Amino acid sequence: MKLQNKWIRAAIPGLLLHCSIGTVYCWSYVSTAIANQIGFSVKTVNWAFSLAIFFLGMSAAFLGNVVEKDIHKSSLIATLCFSLGMAGTGFFVWYGGNQYSATGKGSVLALIGIYVCYGFIMGVGLGTGYLSPVKTLMLWFEDRKGLATGLAVAGFGAAKAIGAPIMEAMQNNPNIGVVKMFYILAIVYFVMMFTGHILLQKPAGWHEPSSSEKKPSIMEVLKTKPLGNYIGIWLMFFLNITCGLAIISYEKQLFLTVGFVAIAGTLGAVSAVFNAGGRLGFSAWADTMNDRNTIYKMIFILSIAFTAIVLMTNGIVNAEGNTFLAIMVVVLIMVVNAGYGGGFSNVPTLLSDHYGMGSISAIHGITLSAWGFAGIAGPQLAAFIIDKFGGATKEFDYHGKMMVVNPQGMQRILIATLILYIVSLVVCLVLVRPTEKALAAKAAKKAAK
Repeated sequence: MKLQNKWIRAAIPGLLLHCSIGTVYCWSYVSTAIANQIGFSVKTVNWAFSLAIFFLGMSAAFLGNVVEKDIHKSSLIATLCFSLGMAGTGFFVWYGGNQYSATGKGSVLALIGIYVCYGFIMGVGLGTGYLSPVKTLMLWFEDRKGLATGLAVAGFGAAKAIGAPIMEAMQNNPNIGVVKMFYILAIVYFVMMFTGHILLQKPAGWHEPSSSEKKPSIMEVLKTKPLGNYIGIWLMFFLNITCGLAIISYEKQLFLTVGFVAIAGTLGAVSAVFNAGGRLGFSAWADTMNDRNTIYKMIFILSIAFTAIVLMTNGIVNAEGNTFLAIMVVVLIMVVNAGYGGGFSNVPTLLSDHYGMGSISAIHGITLSAWGFAGIAGPQLAAFIIDKFGGATKEFDYHGKMMVVNPQGMQRILIATLILYIVSLVVCLVLVRPTEKALAAKAAKKAAK
């Protein structure tokens, strides 16, 4: 008997795929251990994460049509690439560790291998895995599209809360360590993703056009609205991710800087919950609105307000010994995480409201290129500001490892993110047009007066 249940065929496989690939955001919990083992700086090693996010966006953009035509092929590509990339990362960490122990010098081959495995191969798995369940979820949950996509995409955010403590425990276990951790996780995630791949299926009543049928090109679909409308959606998505990553990439250091050394790991898990909660909450809330773009206005206004408060009080620099300012910095991080997650979960439904479901996977894939570029822009912008405009540094002993923080530099990151959040709000208000549903509701309300 064929299973035709929206939870078994869409929600559960979506969660299995996204809870696996979402562990890419646990990178900050392994980067120091990798850098120490292979003999390179954390800053150099961190390019692996930036490359993973870049190739996530690029693979989603170029393989969106594959996802559109065959979700089983795309979810299998995701499963193989993500698990093989993780196992390959473990191999090159092992190889680099041996070379560093033998020669006292870091192996460039090992570093390149990590870039290729974690950055490129896993990045392709991320892009195809992220896209594969989204359209299927919207088809099964037609009346609550935001809730459905938010549920799966929340799994992407929740993966950090689940994975980070497990990865830290494995690294600190003398019988496992960072290399075996990658091998074990590669097997675990392969099983999870392959199960999701087998279960994932579109509704029986949905008909995808065959290769012989005429289907409008993506550009033809986008031109059904003024092109500035799509440019606006792409830009506000890019800017929101850039701002989010600029802050999230220094999240642990921020917790240490404001005095929460003992509970920095716990606060990291809480921020992941806010990230996941923003994905689910904002998207489910948007289902009740006539125009989903309203959610983005709310996200940007909240981000601007809390960033301005921490800027005006010089909160990151002055937080030491001031509980109120320290809490405000933590609140800002939670707001940014929630808005960052909410920005992700509402993109596919916003696009479907504007351009329909026919080519949504391909259009969503192209839009995820914004994520790829922001994956480099956000962390590198933050690193540049700290390097060029930072002040005196502080050191903290965090679980036996010395971590260096730069309060003044991190405070100045907020100047850049505030400007970008304001630009995002302007784009949201000026370029992104109301949907037909929003215009009809506005006309009906006007007629009723």
